[in-house]
Amino acid sequence: MQWTYHASKKPSAVFISDWLEADIALVITEDLEKAGRLKEVEYKDEFDTAWTKKQLKKLLKEVEEEPQDVTIFFDGGHLKEEGIAGIGVAIYFRQGKKFWRLRANLKLEQFESNNEAEYAAFHEAVRQLDELGVHHQSCVFKGDSLVVLNQLSGEWPCMEENLNKWLDRIEAKLDKLKIIPVYKPISRKDNQEADRLATIALEGKAIFSKSEIAGSKEPYQP
Repeated sequence: MQWTYHASKKPSAVFISDWLEADIALVITEDLEKAGRLKEVEYKDEFDTAWTKKQLKKLLKEVEEEPQDVTIFFDGGHLKEEGIAGIGVAIYFRQGKKFWRLRANLKLEQFESNNEAEYAAFHEAVRQLDELGVHHQSCVFKGDSLVVLNQLSGEWPCMEENLNKWLDRIEAKLDKLKIIPVYKPISRKDNQEADRLATIALEGKAIFSKSEIAGSKEPYQP
């Protein structure tokens, strides 16, 4: 947020804070107002959209029961001879004061490589976010495919036409939902849940579940 500090009989000064959670920014604003030092304030989100205090409070009220603090694990497996892919997705999020986990997998046909399966898993993750109503926020995507994560982040070029098509579809979907992806590579060991879901899909077993994480008091942090 950006605010103007006001001191009696002295020049005002403009300050810009580091990135803050919206509710924390409001608390700081109200503290400055109580001290009589706040002249004016403007909030800006990650999309450079400006908000007044009234607008921000209204927004927080509206999204109170929407999914927040979203972390996604994805993985894909491929059987080369059969041309079959199995994809797995695990999504952890907070909704209100409760914490949830969504698990999903799919068996897909006519796939050329394991990298394509990984892209399909990432795309399915974004599709599930859309179904959950996730939008206008940062989401953390974790996977063990350096190819997919580095190509999506722009660190590595994507030269294969079929992978570029998946990349374009994913970027279009993220842009539509106004989701800012945070890419975090992890080891195969730390991605066991999504890997298991993908393996089960290859065996022809479909899974889809959404369950509350009982007793959790904070977002999932592996």
